[in-house]
Amino acid sequence: MEKKIFYNVDEVAEMLSISRSHGYKIIRELNHELQEKGYRTITGKVSCKYFDEKFYGLQTA
Repeated sequence: MEKKIFYNVDEVAEMLSISRSHGYKIIRELNHELQEKGYRTITGKVSCKYFDEKFYGLQTA
């Protein structure tokens, strides 16, 4: 099984127990932060690594 690279809005909403619309807002905010750091992003998806760092304080290798 391959390791997941991106979370979609349904996964974000489920993990945080929020609505899909709020999930999209969070994804937009996180992707904006990544873009300011010079990274490319995909609309409607967020990097699993970045999401986990921001919400759970986890740093993965």
